[in-house]
Amino acid sequence: MATELRQLHVRDVLDTRTPSELSTHERASALAYLMFLKEKRTGEVKGRGCAGGRPLRDYMTKEENSAPTVSIEALMLSCVIDAMERRDVAIVDIPGAFMQANMDDFVQLKMEGRLAELLVKVDPKLYRKFLSVENGRSTMYVKLKKALYGTLQAAMLFWKTLTAKLVSLGFKANPYDECVVNKIVHGQQFTILWHVDDIKISHADEQMYLM
Repeated sequence: MATELRQLHVRDVLDTRTPSELSTHERASALAYLMFLKEKRTGEVKGRGCAGGRPLRDYMTKEENSAPTVSIEALMLSCVIDAMERRDVAIVDIPGAFMQANMDDFVQLKMEGRLAELLVKVDPKLYRKFLSVENGRSTMYVKLKKALYGTLQAAMLFWKTLTAKLVSLGFKANPYDECVVNKIVHGQQFTILWHVDDIKISHADEQMYLM
């Protein structure tokens, strides 16, 4: 849990607020920050923090904020091309992927109890002055500067950020699938496709991945 909270700090995800800076409505509408623990196949226990984004559905539709994902057809065709051209294939997972994207809306979180206290321990000098007590529980309000898992717009914001970055590197979007991009490098096609934050890349030269 401490590791997950430290990531919020290191990636500059949070903008701390004192309760006095917030209106009654803003405090009441703050999303709960939730932490889930899961055991990986290796036996390691990992914490995953997310926003309780259900209240956002009152003014945001899931359809408007759903990010594209690679189609099954595009994925299977890319595997056929990889085999025919004897490409080297790599799978990439981006740590804290959604936190790479800037939040473009006003979204506020409320951390309570042990979570708020653990965040203070990450950087006491920065966070302690924002810690308050509500109904007998340690409480901290923060505004999101970056996208966070659990908010409706997070996946779309990450998709836009990743697409823009790849286009800036010279990749061209496939006209039939918004999660496939290509670029000719050293006379060979370099293909990248992705499902949310799971990315598949392929090129004839494995050294391309080290560039």
